[in-house]
Amino acid sequence: MGDPAGIGPEITVKALADGKLYEKCRPVVYGSADILEMAAAYERMPPVRIKRIGNAGEADFSPGVINVIHVADLVKTDENGHPIFPRGRVSKEAGEAGLAYVLKVIEAAKAGEVDAAVTNPVNKEAVNLAGHPFSGHTEVFAEQTGTKRYTMMLAHGSLRVVHVSTHVSLREACDRVTKENVLEKIRIADDACRRLGIDRPKVAVAGLNPHAGENGMFGREEIEEIRPAVEEARALGIHADGPVPPDTVFSKAAGGMYDIVVAMYHDQGHIPMKVLGFTYNEKEKKWNSVSGVNVTLGLPIIRTSVDHGTAYDQVGNPDVCESSLVNAIEYAVMLASDRE
Repeated sequence: MGDPAGIGPEITVKALADGKLYEKCRPVVYGSADILEMAAAYERMPPVRIKRIGNAGEADFSPGVINVIHVADLVKTDENGHPIFPRGRVSKEAGEAGLAYVLKVIEAAKAGEVDAAVTNPVNKEAVNLAGHPFSGHTEVFAEQTGTKRYTMMLAHGSLRVVHVSTHVSLREACDRVTKENVLEKIRIADDACRRLGIDRPKVAVAGLNPHAGENGMFGREEIEEIRPAVEEARALGIHADGPVPPDTVFSKAAGGMYDIVVAMYHDQGHIPMKVLGFTYNEKEKKWNSVSGVNVTLGLPIIRTSVDHGTAYDQVGNPDVCESSLVNAIEYAVMLASDRE
């Protein structure tokens, strides 16, 4: 369900109110039934019924019914049992609850109780306020599954991006551009595309520096680390190309020249994805589209996520957009079907 103080509850209600989704999968929410009932009562929300269940065997997968495995309440309630909760704000209570939902669904996925885990956003500051060192969902999934080699993949339409590094400072990100790390991400990117049904993926590897270093004029990482990784990947039979100047590689990939891009750091990959997937309407003061999927590659379980944050400022807005969550669910179904 994500951070209970954010838009996760609302987009969950809006996404699961679509009966067509139930033709593709059997969704179960790990979170708070009380918070979901509050979200479902907001203005212009679709009619749904929140059903509390103890396990998936008790679920009613009829369209319009949202099945919730109610994780232990971590928020205060009033005398009528209604949550008293600081919606739309950072709080340690929200951080504690959001992390608890994540840990519960990881347990379920590891035990084979669910085929895939789809996560709504949590707030890093809130989780840390609750006393848990936390840099992101991706790292929690890796730690809880004992995974040492993993990466984040973002996807929007035909554009897919994986990252050599994610939640570290830019200075540290530069230090992580090594032949070993770049080659590892090229191999993961190639495997991800094959799992998505692409027989011989074309993998573009972005440069780190402007103009991909301009033959050493603006840095030597391309010569000493990135190009050797690309050459070794080719020797392994991977159709890799690079280093490609980062200011053109994403346009080429979006146009179909490449199936996936290996970006060198977080913002290098995230910015082009969100320029394509996030569309803001200044005249109407709302987001027309918030699309895109975050997939954690390398895990023994399937995990996809929305590609946006908790959006505290949008809580209670009837126009809040659920498209990224729908995309994430559809990607999870696709990956689970491939595993089958």
